[in-house]
Amino acid sequence: MKVGITYDLRADYLSQGYSEEETAEFEGIETIDAIDDVLRRLGYQTDRIGNVHNLIARLAAGERWDLVFNIAEGMHGYGREAQVPALLDAFRIPYTFSDPLVLTLALHKATAKQLVKSMGFPTADFTIVNNESELDTVHLPWPVFVKPVASGSSIGVSGSSKAEDKSELAKVCRDLIGRFQQPVLVERFLPGREFTVGVVGTGDRARSFGVMEIHLRENAEPTVYSFSNKQNYKTRVSYRLGQDDVALKAEQLGLCIWTGLGCRDAGRVDLRCDAAGEPNFLEINPLAGLHPVDSDLVIMGGLRGMSHSDLIESIVASACERLPGRAKKSTGAA
Repeated sequence: MKVGITYDLRADYLSQGYSEEETAEFEGIETIDAIDDVLRRLGYQTDRIGNVHNLIARLAAGERWDLVFNIAEGMHGYGREAQVPALLDAFRIPYTFSDPLVLTLALHKATAKQLVKSMGFPTADFTIVNNESELDTVHLPWPVFVKPVASGSSIGVSGSSKAEDKSELAKVCRDLIGRFQQPVLVERFLPGREFTVGVVGTGDRARSFGVMEIHLRENAEPTVYSFSNKQNYKTRVSYRLGQDDVALKAEQLGLCIWTGLGCRDAGRVDLRCDAAGEPNFLEINPLAGLHPVDSDLVIMGGLRGMSHSDLIESIVASACERLPGRAKKSTGAA
């Protein structure tokens, strides 16, 4: 079975002049090496395709794969994570992780929150600010929390993301809109505990493999799981498996949101508690990082005894259920 691997290599974009922050979501070669190694040990013939431009060229040249292990994030637009899956759909090539629709709505945090709210699940009240002239449209209780509407890896999230009044809100909105050239999400600040729920599988086969609570240490940037705290997690953050009633409630909520949005194979759902201690949806990551040591999903798996290899194998097994002929076999059809 020939398995292609699509990805955005951070070094490629750095060499083109993009900044460290702009490329923070992209992969280092150690991640690609680790995934490739696991796939080969599972018996697959691997082929490193690379980014969407490489994929286009190789599809045009007539190349095909039985399955593509897709972790490509893309660079531009709200649909950047959907570019590779959309191409693969057009050529009827199966791939890991969610489809273009899910990846696009998940990346746009306001859209994801609106859908989750429509399903009856709790999420903090919010609005979108496109430019400074819209600040007067924000009618939320203080403090509020501000972040780019379509960035991952906590890019643009810092201690200043928590705004206590209108002047602080204006300052952070100007900064983020100017830096990232996209609207910002402004939501009611949730002061409670923060969790991330790891999920593997699709539909009625999806299952949580743990809920991880995020504790900021004394030397961390306070209050928020910021970009800086994530980059320096070994000294600033303590990760613990959640096992009490609140954590289990967060775990169940995360799994319900995962299946409700139609996510596939593996990923994370991030939640934070309100002042009453109730878990609320923050955002969902159906294309979570897979660094063999540093990614939240891998760290969580390690706390539960799931190795990086086990995680990759579970992802491929879930994706293989969608291969031609598998669906009929699983239902007992001839």
